[in-house]
Amino acid sequence: MTLPHLSRRDLMVGSAATLAATSLIPNFALASSPIKTAGIFTLPVEQQWISRIHNAAVAANAAGQIEYRHAESISNTDYPRVMREYAESGVQLIVGEIFGAEQEAREVIADYPDVAFLMGSSFMPDAALPNLSVFDNYIQDASYLSGIIAGAMSHGNIGMVGGFPIPEVNRLMHAFMAGAREMKPETKFQVSFIGSWYDPPKAKETAFAMIENGADMLYAERFGVSDAAQEKGLLAIGNVIDTQADYPNTVVASALWHFEPTLQAAIAKVAAGNFTAENYGVYSFMKHGGCSLAPLGTFEGKVPQAALDLVAKRQAAIKNGSFTVEINDNEPKSA
Repeated sequence: MTLPHLSRRDLMVGSAATLAATSLIPNFALASSPIKTAGIFTLPVEQQWISRIHNAAVAANAAGQIEYRHAESISNTDYPRVMREYAESGVQLIVGEIFGAEQEAREVIADYPDVAFLMGSSFMPDAALPNLSVFDNYIQDASYLSGIIAGAMSHGNIGMVGGFPIPEVNRLMHAFMAGAREMKPETKFQVSFIGSWYDPPKAKETAFAMIENGADMLYAERFGVSDAAQEKGLLAIGNVIDTQADYPNTVVASALWHFEPTLQAAIAKVAAGNFTAENYGVYSFMKHGGCSLAPLGTFEGKVPQAALDLVAKRQAAIKNGSFTVEINDNEPKSA
């Protein structure tokens, strides 16, 4: 495999988000020697979760912190080989996600102790692998706040379509449900998983079935759900990225993930020579700037004031530490 260089598409994908991300980069990073960095992704960089990592890296590249290359749509079976090729090429920091190749990936990481690996993982750091730090999108704070808005805008029957019932999805759904029920305790939920990270047609059909079963609002953890809501004239809540521009009359709010704090923490440690095995999940928390509630935009003035007041109250409490959103990684059920 020929390792890809930063391409024109790298600079164009999510350009608005990249410009915004650049403003989050601290001054320490404008160092004399950019860190050679590679991103390895199992899906295209346009995919919602991957795009947050990729855009943060593109912004860091533009700021002169890193020299960034990436490989996308890498299968889990091929992932270890690509890791090795990047490690052999002299890369100092590798960022990616090893959820589907944990054992094989960790074997590769053990063979390159001088390379720092920052990988999305369902497992915690291992003292035997001091060069591996893990992360996940712990954006339950923002998901909870989006649930408050959903509870206020729904009549009490919300359909929730997810990819897989794994911890990084489950915790967001539970937080959303808790927020909705704080606003409207009698809210009922229809929960379903489509068994894919990217299958918009299947997600859409699943959402249609929920609408047939009485859902008056949808939680769009996957692409395709907001399309169903739009076609049926219902409202939806987004996840990880803000899609309101594509669905201006449908997506009320979204819980956004900001990967910049996670990446910046790793860059700082690599630059200082003290990168070690840590759990970077905390950098996705709202108090660290790792997540936020998207602006209401086209729904400004349409959300009940009681919900906005509760969102403001809870958001302030989350940031000052007086309120903690529960992290529940168990599979959510319809209820």
